[in-house]
Formats: sequence, structure tokens, C-alpha cells
Amino acid sequence: MEGRTKILLHVCCGVCATSVVERLCEEGFEVTAFFYNPNIHPPEEYERRLKTFLKVAEIMNFPYLIGEYEVEKWWERIKGLEKEPEGGKRCEVCFQLRIEETYRIAKEMDFPFFTTTLTVSPHKKAEVINRIGKEIGEERFLIRDFKKKEGFKRAIQLSKEFSLYRQNYCGCIFSKR
Repeated sequence: MEGRTKILLHVCCGVCATSVVERLCEEGFEVTAFFYNPNIHPPEEYERRLKTFLKVAEIMNFPYLIGEYEVEKWWERIKGLEKEPEGGKRCEVCFQLRIEETYRIAKEMDFPFFTTTLTVSPHKKAEVINRIGKEIGEERFLIRDFKKKEGFKRAIQLSKEFSLYRQNYCGCIFSKR
């Protein structure tokens, strides 16, 4: 790991972490993963995803940090956006909350770069996520579309190989519905 550039990676779930960590390591980064997801509902689902993330960290052997499960903060941020369609303004606010916290930790711990696994999902617009990341972290935010080069397909392949729990919704109560 000596000589590699450090990066803090926001992780939305263990499945998405697999191919993204693999790709960043191939690109020469020393990855520290940051699990921060105050949007996940219900708490039992949060625990399931956290447990899966910890399993991936153990299998792939990367360091990690776990953020606070700040559900109230998430509700505060999305207030008034409850009726927004999936993929709309509410999702942007949710991405922003998680990317802001990742940036705060990256600055505090002196990571030269940070990014997020959110772009590996075929259900999320990388342009939106990357725009938010750039607005928040400027030159520190690593722009990537991890679904490219079959990133999502690779995540599914690794999730099967590692026998990981795979959720069937993004995480919040609205996406569950």
C-alpha cells in the first residue's frame, strides 16, 4: 500500500462496495470505506446492510469507518420532499447529505480524495451524483461512473461469490414503497 493515494469512499451498501473498492484499488488508490446511510429504513434493514458491509470489509480486507445512524437528520433534510418521485429532488438531497458528511470526514482525516459508491447503481444518475460531489468537494471529489465497464454486473457477481445479502430497494421508506 506504500505510495498509493488515499481515498475515502462513501459506501451505500456492501454489494456496491465490492466492485467499487476493487476498481479503485486497480486504479492505484488506498481505499478506506465510510458507511454512512441515515436514509435506510427500517433500523433492522440498516443493521442488515451494515452487517453485510462489515462482511465485505473483512473478505476484501480494507479499512473502514462507520458514521452515525442519524435518521432525524435525514428526515429534517428531506422535509417537504416526501411526495417527490423516486430519483427526484428528495434523492438529490439524500445524496448531498451523505456526500457532505463524507467530505467532512475526508477533510478532517486529511484524505486527498473522496468519492461514493452511489454511481454503481443502474437506478442512479451518475451526472447528478458527480455534480453534487464536485459542488461539495471541488478538486477532492473523484468523478466516476462506477456502473461503466460492467461495474454493476461485477458487483452482482461478487455478491454471489461472497454470499451477500442483496436488498431490493435503495434504502429509504419511500423507495421501499
